Amino acid sequence: MEKAPRQPQQDNLRRLETGSLGRLLWTYSIPAVVGMLVMSLYNVVDRIFIGQGVGTEAIAGLAITFPVMNLSAALGVLIGAGASARVSIMLGAKDTHGAQLVLGNSLVLIILNATIYLTIFGIFLDDILRSFGASAASLPYARDFMQIILPGMLVMNISFSFNNIMRASGYPMKAMLTMFIGAGINVVLDPLFIFVFGWGMRGAAIATDIAMTCSMIFVMAHFLRSDSTLRFTRGIFALRRRIIIGIISIGAAPSLVNLAGSAINVIINKALYLHGSDNAVAAAGIFTTYTSLLVMIVVGICQGMQPIIGYNYGAGLYSRLRHVFWLAVGWGTAICTAGCAVGLTLAPYIARAFTTDTTLIAVTSRAFSLAMLAFWVVGFQVVATTFFQSIGKAGKSIFLSLTRQVIFLIPLLLTLPRHMGLDGVWLSFPVSDLLATIVTAAMILWQFRQITALERLHCAHTT
Repeated sequence: MEKAPRQPQQDNLRRLETGSLGRLLWTYSIPAVVGMLVMSLYNVVDRIFIGQGVGTEAIAGLAITFPVMNLSAALGVLIGAGASARVSIMLGAKDTHGAQLVLGNSLVLIILNATIYLTIFGIFLDDILRSFGASAASLPYARDFMQIILPGMLVMNISFSFNNIMRASGYPMKAMLTMFIGAGINVVLDPLFIFVFGWGMRGAAIATDIAMTCSMIFVMAHFLRSDSTLRFTRGIFALRRRIIIGIISIGAAPSLVNLAGSAINVIINKALYLHGSDNAVAAAGIFTTYTSLLVMIVVGICQGMQPIIGYNYGAGLYSRLRHVFWLAVGWGTAICTAGCAVGLTLAPYIARAFTTDTTLIAVTSRAFSLAMLAFWVVGFQVVATTFFQSIGKAGKSIFLSLTRQVIFLIPLLLTLPRHMGLDGVWLSFPVSDLLATIVTAAMILWQFRQITALERLHCAHTT
């Protein structure tokens, strides 16, 4: 029989049910935001050092690897995000054994998943990179990076996935520390391997692999401790159909966001190369780095929100669920609005952090001035998508995940550049953001009407 959780573990979970929502969101979100920012340093530091130490074509080559990295992240998120959301709901319903099964099944699924996609990537790497828009000049740089980073993708998937589960099971500060360990090592090793050892793109990839391995060791050690809320024990690793379906149904939405990101990156790279050059592809890489940093902050807020919403939804505490959602929306919108203002006014200075090429700086500044016009609405859309994921509404979360990046953006990318050239590529982003936000607002209003009906039914049964 399983031992009852110790008092500190019970306190961690009780706070989700009774604690002040503003303080709870702060307590869970700040470590998550810091963790996401630290994680973003992997990409930002790599791109800055590669741009300054290797050159413009190297930045373009790195931008070509984004779709491959997104594919890997999508397959990892399919398990990790679904598992963390399912753990929160189960702990809210006091089903600790079910949460344990999710923990064990997740590890097996991640390993099986990674074995398949890494084999495919390894065999067809050059063909995949060319199909994603690599030119003759950028292909060698993209290949150098991917050949080293591929083996580390399994480590990344395990580290990020179980970091989310750690947070969902009541350890937000420890989850943040996990990210600090990896990013700190990466920041130290990147300049050493690129500049001192002269390893170029390969050096950046090696530094990332080592850093992520250290993060993985730390996070997995947590689940071996006997005093953790959830831990690895015998009997939880045998795959169960019910558990797998529960994980994948929720994880499908954020996974599709990353898959859609891969498809979008391919279309963007091809459109940029057609209407611009390697400079346009490199400019998109800088733009994506900046906007991803902002989105990562919002995702950190969402990660802090997710266990609170999931637990309270499982416990039937719907008023707390609504309150914390609107708090997260306010924070996310503020972040995106501030980021939008900075991007529109300081684009040349942002570009200079990555390159000294004056032509690339000019192209990047133009990209920012058009593509960020409606970025201030993105926070609401991201928070709303995570909300549906957190309450187990997989279909709605998947649909919202696809609106911004697929349903609206892909048709715009295929049509606007035909009439407006390179500017049409950049303008596709704000138009898509606005259209997706309108759809999201309608779905949120409808869902809250449903939750209000559930709340009334719950009150009627308890009186």
